[in-house]
Amino acid sequence: MNIRRFLRHLLSRNAVTVFLLILQLAFLAIAVSAIGERFYIVYLALILLDVVLVVYLMNKNEPSAYKLAWIVTISIVPLFGGVVYLYVKQTQQLPKAMEAHYQKHTRELLVQDEATLKELDELCPDHSNLAKYVSRYGLYPVYRNRLAKYYPLGEIQFEAMLSEMDKAEKFIFMEYFIISEGYMLDRISELLIRKSKSGIDVRIMFDGIGTGLRSSSLPIRELEKNGIKCCVFNPFTPFLSSVQNNRDHRKIIVIDGNTAFNGGTNLADEYINRRERFGHWKDTAVMIKGEAVWNYTVMFLQLWDAQHNAQVSHREYLPDISAFQELPEDGFVQPFSDSPLDNEPVGKLAYMELINNAKEYVNITTPYLILDEEMTNVLCFAAKKGVDVRVITPHIPDKWYVYMIAWNNYPRLISSGVKVYEYTPGFIHAKGCIADGKAAMIGTINFDYRSFYLHFESAAILYQSAAIGEMKRDFDETVRISHQITLNECNDRPFLKKVSGDLLNMFAPLL
Repeated sequence: MNIRRFLRHLLSRNAVTVFLLILQLAFLAIAVSAIGERFYIVYLALILLDVVLVVYLMNKNEPSAYKLAWIVTISIVPLFGGVVYLYVKQTQQLPKAMEAHYQKHTRELLVQDEATLKELDELCPDHSNLAKYVSRYGLYPVYRNRLAKYYPLGEIQFEAMLSEMDKAEKFIFMEYFIISEGYMLDRISELLIRKSKSGIDVRIMFDGIGTGLRSSSLPIRELEKNGIKCCVFNPFTPFLSSVQNNRDHRKIIVIDGNTAFNGGTNLADEYINRRERFGHWKDTAVMIKGEAVWNYTVMFLQLWDAQHNAQVSHREYLPDISAFQELPEDGFVQPFSDSPLDNEPVGKLAYMELINNAKEYVNITTPYLILDEEMTNVLCFAAKKGVDVRVITPHIPDKWYVYMIAWNNYPRLISSGVKVYEYTPGFIHAKGCIADGKAAMIGTINFDYRSFYLHFESAAILYQSAAIGEMKRDFDETVRISHQITLNECNDRPFLKKVSGDLLNMFAPLL
């Protein structure tokens, strides 16, 4: 059985595409070696190209860390650095048609209610400017919150997901970065097939690398056979192109337009601790009910339609107001998606605004702490002002190089007064930020370059909601079972690890 599974993976489409990609790299290497006696002419031309590109990069409106990483690459590898940069820039953008579709139709479907914005301005003046920014530049309005339920672990969220999906009467939309075979997918598949056979519109969208390179296509085929619509976002192709960097990192469930789930949990058994990979896996999520679910419905349908080159009416998926009118209002909520199609890093700027506005404390959880100069300065300045800044990262990492970069950032943060903790039981995959108990953000956005600039991401900003208190209590409990990193520990690290962290940090935006 194991041999048959191995052969199936070896001969799968994903394995073939990876093999073709390797062949391309080999072909490029052979082509360069074939230059032969014309090497010096080509070398001088490439050096001239590199000089021009460095000047161009220095004056380009892009993040400093990204520009520096490319300048270092071009300087260290002058023969290939400039050529690779040009190739990447020519292939890094998703089709313009998709960008126009995404922007135009999102703006048409999502309209900010000015009365809600005014009320938020009166009740939460410290954070109303953030809501205005996300509404105007991120395109996603803020709403009066009906219900926001916080889940401190993936397994607790999983049971709630099953319960809510079982109540579906019209449609279930699911969007994930990773879908893997196992207990979690089996239980969800059984429910979805049953719902599809009863006439409910069930759709699943998953990323072409996050899922496409990890899982067998057999479970997806089984779902499709039973009437479930499945869609691969940005499929992996065997061509050298940085379009492959623009992944769908969102994790969303929308049920009947009235209920939505969003958080860090993918559809794989490690996220609910049915399978141990890096010790105990801690993830978090939020369930939203009410008018604000419309933001999630739109963000799902926009990517779905873009993948199908379709333009259809979305009005039939509007929330049913009568379904939650009896629920009392509980502050405000603003679900939003961050897109690499524009030049607006909404997720990063939202984090920075929460940190900048905090007067008492900032609590952050992130699996990846890859900080540029801008974000480092914001965190350090907040701590220097007297704000209690606490950050929890994993003690058992899933990526060794990310862990090395995180440790590279620890000394400066700790020296400025930031308290850094590692989640001792294992791996913390939660992504969140709490500011003074008045505003908080939870979703899929990591503190790294990929989340801020390259991926499609999703999150919800909560204002004056009871769920913020639940998040705060869980954060404090997590701190109690985590280890606080000291400056002495940073200084006592082996020399080789320090140097490795320094080197990796230079190229962090390109990893």
